[in-house]
Amino acid sequence: MKNYKLIMMLISVLLVITACGNNEDTNEDSITVGSRNNTESIILANIMGQLIEAKTDINVIQKDNLGGSNVLWNGMLENEIQLIPDYTGTIVANYYQEETGTAEETLALTKELIANDGLVAFNAFGFNNTYTLSLDETYAEENNIETFSDFAEVSEQFTLGAVFEFIDRPDGLPGFKEAYDLEFGDVKGMDHGMMYRSYSEGEIDVINSYTTDGQLQVYDVRVLEDDKSFFPPYHAIPVIRQDALEQFPELEEVLALLENEIDETTMQIMNGKVDNDGIRVDAVAEEFLQESGLIN
Repeated sequence: MKNYKLIMMLISVLLVITACGNNEDTNEDSITVGSRNNTESIILANIMGQLIEAKTDINVIQKDNLGGSNVLWNGMLENEIQLIPDYTGTIVANYYQEETGTAEETLALTKELIANDGLVAFNAFGFNNTYTLSLDETYAEENNIETFSDFAEVSEQFTLGAVFEFIDRPDGLPGFKEAYDLEFGDVKGMDHGMMYRSYSEGEIDVINSYTTDGQLQVYDVRVLEDDKSFFPPYHAIPVIRQDALEQFPELEEVLALLENEIDETTMQIMNGKVDNDGIRVDAVAEEFLQESGLIN
């Protein structure tokens, strides 16, 4: 598993270098918007990119599906990409290994920490996408399992399907297991897009879900409550390089238009349109912007 994860990380780095490092389209009138290798990140990146193109004369280079969170963050620090969607708890706890607090405290600390690296954080899109666990609704109902503490009593019977970075992150599985004193029968690392398929095929029986997963609309699972509030706030925000904002100062007003425009339900519905209905990401992003009145 360690060798596989190392190989996947190297592949992700090569993807960023290939996609961004020598892009012939890059010029002084362009900004490169990047996203992680999951549906939500790609949708948010496309929303930002389309809004910028509609409101400014800036040429947007869209680089989607570049890799995991650390790969994307390094791309920002190396100026291979200039604008991304990211999450407050991920930035504070994962990138900087600092303690999180309330949603407001975590956002304020995010802005402070990344400023030292020449980055700027905007206010939140409006939703918190935190980690959770999902398991069979019938089993949960029959065994009165509603919280992580309830699940800890039976967790050794279950095989967890989790995204690779959750398995190693300090705000992921190691701290989660300690906080709730639980152990899984087995843990299988996989890409986010594979988890629900693996669940339906019986390869895993509890899912490391995100609360805005579109698949939660179609699978008969119960989303468990983090009753000890272990996971920090993960409010989605636009993050841009300071030098890019200085080059294109109009982006401050444009990106501010997205503040509090997307709640959890709206994000889950958009994810579901892509993951469940097979609608193209750019079409989902455009529909959101039009229905929100942000573009014509």
